[in-house]
Amino acid sequence: MGDNTLPKRGSNGISRRGFLGRTGSIIGAVALAGHLSPAAAQAAAAAAPGPIGDGARVPVLVIGTGYGGSVAALRLAQAGVDVQMIEMGMNWDTPGPDGKVFPKVTSPDYRSFWLRSRTKAPLSNFLGFPIDKDVPKYTGILDAEDFAGITVYQGRGVGGGSLVNGGMAVTPRRANFAAVLPSVNADEMYDTYYPRANAGLGVGMIDPAWFDTADCYQFSRVGRKHAQRSGFAWTFVPDVYDWDYMKREAAGTATKSALAGEILYGNNAGKKSLVQTYLAQARATGRVTISPLHKVTTVSPAAGGGYTVAIDQLNTTGDTVATKTVTADRVFFAAGSVGTSKLLVKLKATGALPNLNGEVGKGWGENGNVMCGRANHMWDPTGKLQSTIPCSGIDNWDAGGAFAEVAPLPTGIETYASFYLSITKNPNRAEFTWNAATGRADLSWQTAWKQPSITMAKTIFDKINSKEGTIYRTDLFGGNKIWNDTLTYHPLGGAVLDRATDNYGRLHGYTGLYVIDGALIPGNASVNPFVTITALAERNIEKIIATDLP
Repeated sequence: MGDNTLPKRGSNGISRRGFLGRTGSIIGAVALAGHLSPAAAQAAAAAAPGPIGDGARVPVLVIGTGYGGSVAALRLAQAGVDVQMIEMGMNWDTPGPDGKVFPKVTSPDYRSFWLRSRTKAPLSNFLGFPIDKDVPKYTGILDAEDFAGITVYQGRGVGGGSLVNGGMAVTPRRANFAAVLPSVNADEMYDTYYPRANAGLGVGMIDPAWFDTADCYQFSRVGRKHAQRSGFAWTFVPDVYDWDYMKREAAGTATKSALAGEILYGNNAGKKSLVQTYLAQARATGRVTISPLHKVTTVSPAAGGGYTVAIDQLNTTGDTVATKTVTADRVFFAAGSVGTSKLLVKLKATGALPNLNGEVGKGWGENGNVMCGRANHMWDPTGKLQSTIPCSGIDNWDAGGAFAEVAPLPTGIETYASFYLSITKNPNRAEFTWNAATGRADLSWQTAWKQPSITMAKTIFDKINSKEGTIYRTDLFGGNKIWNDTLTYHPLGGAVLDRATDNYGRLHGYTGLYVIDGALIPGNASVNPFVTITALAERNIEKIIATDLP
């Protein structure tokens, strides 16, 4: 758009009504295509222009390239709007010395962690020995961000968390939805926006017959047997991995990824991250530009309208190599729950955006995440070959407040161990506040607040251990610990919908500022949250396009 303004009705032949009228056919095409091929995604990325320039004026600036930001960018571009996306992490498109873009879980190196000199894996010990190691400081793919009482694991790079998660694409049970997002119409979500999100993400389910015979899912079948013998509901869980590709991996006709220990630091094949889905389609419109290794430091009203955005350009050791100031007519905060919350409390406290309301920074939770392992009997081996993609879970949400993902432990050797990541109804919520003395945002979470999660998870695993005559593993997290109670993979909240924002993510106090990521969800999604984040973004951006664009 030559005039760098949001499109007027009918400009370039596009109107809000026209966009909304085409939505059905767009989604239908996504559902049929599933995702762009890796070659098509790389071609779209290669065609993208260079990073944003100092002094630029843009119609829309999106901070972050995770689920919410990717949805916003795609739908705005399809509505005829030029979009600039700012991403703090790298564009992961260049192979390392091993010829792979991403390393294995068992071989972390400089690519693995965001600006750390030593790895910090969620499973820190094995057979009682520490497994973390020194690595060169680098803008790696996984950020283990430490706060006073918790470490928050986040993806760093174009695609955000979709690069490093297990891809478990779970729609919450409808009965639980009112507790997740009480101000949102459940009928609309389940009839329109969850289906739209699942189509856009390329969600699919494992073939049950193949599951029953595949060596790589013996660990999950053991989990099913133990759950069902203790009277728990066990369920398959959808995922965004290409299940046909995994079958070819197992057959030896495709390069192994999930079966080669790839997940925590990225998958080189098979997994449909946002790079292959929403972002590939967004780039293909020709209206979306992504600037990797750029970090937004402040946002404030511009004298001539819109917002002045200050940005640091980073190198791969985290140094600032350039500073840029750009102007955006509208800004979407999509840096993830932690990134968005930290930035907003800074902007309010430092006077850049003083009219943000008192709800900014509040309502943060960790989705009740807690990890544990169990030591099985010798007659219950879990397999030395384990797919890194989980596909099942144990549901005791109604009776005990816990849902447990039957997780892999892809060590390459037989461990006789069952490993679980639980999501629980932990009621505790923390708050981000700006610490002027340190120049950073603090989080009020306390490790002791994990006790409700442990109690809820124990409603599953105490019973299984009693039934099977087994015990908890104490060699996985250091210090003879049974529970990893100092982490989360699922940060949520900090700019809660209908509190810090209106019911569609518009920040109170300012026109043209929006939150469109997991910061909107108040602390707990009852399941792995990224499908809900995506669906909520689809709902919100549709409303914003229909009502806020001139």
